[in-house]
Amino acid sequence: MNDLPPLIDARALAQLLRDDDDAVLVVDCRFDLADTAWGQRGYDAGHLPGAVYAHLDRDLSGPVTPVTGRHPLPSPAAFASTLAAWGVTPATRVVAYDQGPGAYAARCRWLLGASGHAAAQVLDGGLAAWQAAGLPLTTDTPVRRPAARRDFAAFDGWLTTDDVAAGLRDGAIHLVDARPADRFAGRNETIDPVPGRVPGAGNHPVARNLGADGRFLPAAQLAERWRETLRGASPDAAVMMCGSGVTACHNLLALEVAGLPGARLYAGSYSEWIRDPARPVATGEPKLLRSGA
Repeated sequence: MNDLPPLIDARALAQLLRDDDDAVLVVDCRFDLADTAWGQRGYDAGHLPGAVYAHLDRDLSGPVTPVTGRHPLPSPAAFASTLAAWGVTPATRVVAYDQGPGAYAARCRWLLGASGHAAAQVLDGGLAAWQAAGLPLTTDTPVRRPAARRDFAAFDGWLTTDDVAAGLRDGAIHLVDARPADRFAGRNETIDPVPGRVPGAGNHPVARNLGADGRFLPAAQLAERWRETLRGASPDAAVMMCGSGVTACHNLLALEVAGLPGARLYAGSYSEWIRDPARPVATGEPKLLRSGA
């Protein structure tokens, strides 16, 4: 079970649910930053059979404070309670999906892995791929039997803002920002109050992980793109960030698919970095990646 590939395609998931749906938990992670109730409405209108709904702000994040980013990690205790309420046991295989590209589903999977639950996957292409395969949706709300709560002390594989600042100063980390190139350059910023980026960060927008069909590129192609982004740095030295620590998980997932595991998450990301006006911010056009890469 722990050797599961990070992705599962729609038809394989459908067969899995037909064979043994009691051993699988499907988690609907659809979300819209501009309309935080959109995902719940979509779930209510139709979702994958047996799926529970995970709200980014409520279930996959903790409370925002004056010193955190927009989507801080939930406390280990809170996430343990969420998993118990969903009926997640050590034997449960969890498959997360969202509206398509996979960033919110990747956040769910990252939290599961960081809490010690390795049997977790993302539906490649999300709801869009499921529907494109002609597979059914339901409006039934599943009744999940709560599981015993499994407490854990802390999430693994993430860095604080102080860790990132020290790592950049010492040259110990290779920081990669998942936001689109315009926001990375400080243009067209519509979410965070201070446009720009963390000085020293590179840029790998999540669109570079995907094909035209919204699914992840083949592993070899992903590996080629990521080796270009890492510029010789080991994946173990790589740290993924974005605006608030959510989309960064898409890049972490892509690295796993590419066979380049070991990168860590800057959980607070840019929205936490700019909480302290003394921290430097860079603007201007990033170095362009080779066209077609």
